Amino acid sequence: MGKMSNHRLACVVFALIMGLFGIFHLFYADNMAKKVPDYVPGGVIWVYITGTGFILFALAILLNKYTKLACYSLAAMLLIFIFTIHVPMVVSGEDEFVKQEALLMMLKDIGLTIAALLVGYNSDRPDDAPNL
Repeated sequence: MGKMSNHRLACVVFALIMGLFGIFHLFYADNMAKKVPDYVPGGVIWVYITGTGFILFALAILLNKYTKLACYSLAAMLLIFIFTIHVPMVVSGEDEFVKQEALLMMLKDIGLTIAALLVGYNSDRPDDAPNL
């Protein structure tokens, strides 16, 4: 077994984080369902779908199969969260605490979106390619 490249290590760490997000969504679904806006029908079912999605994205990256598709799909899902959940909460949250929390979650999802795009873009890059 050869040495793992920095690029592959970054992909594995990102995948593990996404997998943990998925596990947390499944284990704490009832608590997370409170964050689903009232204008989104379905409630807790979306938390389960999201958690399953995170786990599937993580598996695709870890197994290095359909990584580009998985990462671009993950980025699209996170962008949907940003524009349908976080932005409305930042603009019209109940109080300042809710607005600040929504802003922090939005910034987190922006960072994860960028990471997903970078991992997806570089997914077909050979591990021994130099870092630029």
